[in-house]
Amino acid sequence: MDSFTLPLDVAAAEDHLMRLLSVEGVTGQEAKIAAAVSEALKKAGVPASAIRFDDANKRIPVPTETGNLIVDLPGTRPGPRLLFSTHLDTVPLCAGAKPRRDGDRIVSDGATALGGDNRTGCAILVMLAETLLKHKLPHPPITLLFTVREESGLHGARELNPADLGGAVMCINVDGQDPSDLIVGAVGQENWEVEIKGKASHAGVAPEKGISATLVGAIALTEAKREGWFGKVVKPDGTGTSNVGIFGGKSDKAAGDATNVVTDYVFIKGEARSPTSAFATAIAKGFGQAFEKAKGEVKDHEGETAILAFTHKPSYPPFNLDEGSPVVKRATKAMTMLGLKPNYLFSNGGLDANWLDKHGIPTVTIGAGQAEIHTIKEYVNLPEFETGCRLALLLATIED
Repeated sequence: MDSFTLPLDVAAAEDHLMRLLSVEGVTGQEAKIAAAVSEALKKAGVPASAIRFDDANKRIPVPTETGNLIVDLPGTRPGPRLLFSTHLDTVPLCAGAKPRRDGDRIVSDGATALGGDNRTGCAILVMLAETLLKHKLPHPPITLLFTVREESGLHGARELNPADLGGAVMCINVDGQDPSDLIVGAVGQENWEVEIKGKASHAGVAPEKGISATLVGAIALTEAKREGWFGKVVKPDGTGTSNVGIFGGKSDKAAGDATNVVTDYVFIKGEARSPTSAFATAIAKGFGQAFEKAKGEVKDHEGETAILAFTHKPSYPPFNLDEGSPVVKRATKAMTMLGLKPNYLFSNGGLDANWLDKHGIPTVTIGAGQAEIHTIKEYVNLPEFETGCRLALLLATIED
């Protein structure tokens, strides 16, 4: 089967996309979009008995309306089971999106982001099931996975039970723009946070009796920058990046209460990323050392210092597939059949693929037209979406 004989109904695929873009489902609130996808699959001919939800939401540490949506499609020819994955959720900026077609693009009304990340993936997986069933195309057993809370920490993929995926040996994850881009690896991330407990004092009458938590934090971040741990990190034993995302106070409020009070509490949260877990941890520890050093530089009139509580833990693991691995070879073959030249990429952002690979399912990520994601300028490039549809169909049906 070549790209010119693929029985793709482009208009139907775009209709699926428009409908799914219209359904709200920000991260953690995926019940409505999960129901919409389930209904679309049933209308496409998937039996209700083949559609199920896992209980990953019960293990996710933040409120999540539903588990991952999993769909089983029996094979019509022998072969190892394939997994196609995407995520149901969008970033909060997509709430209330009103999609409309503008030439060869789908755009929002400019008040919100669109949600192409990742309704393009949802539409492609629905299209895939519909086309395979309608045209009785030969394919091995296939599982479709729609994860929850990808945007807020890859939680759905992290908490899924690999046994629920039917023994899939490889995965194609749909979550990108250019169908020529093939993401074969991604960095891992380590999160860190610190509580700094200083001592309040009147900043005008007796500043020397206080211990400024703000100053400890400021000195620590300056020290981290000076030692090469902030931003782009390049060391003899590794490379990576880091960032400070939150510098605040108690109960998600600002640090400090008033300008005339020495700040007695600061909470800071950041991240570290690297192609290796060990170096991501090293970056996080570099920040920990910077805070310890800063602690010793800020004292009250009696020589007391602030109390620090610094912690760090992995968020997701890195992975990197060899170009000779079966899933990369399969994707390369399909892309070549479509006349695409594969562009092998290593991502600096985390993907569901990070956890799927950790679960023992080698995973590549393909693109399907989502662009300017997480902004109000977001749009879907429809020619790229069509190519993504064709690529998914080939990946499901080609012989090894």
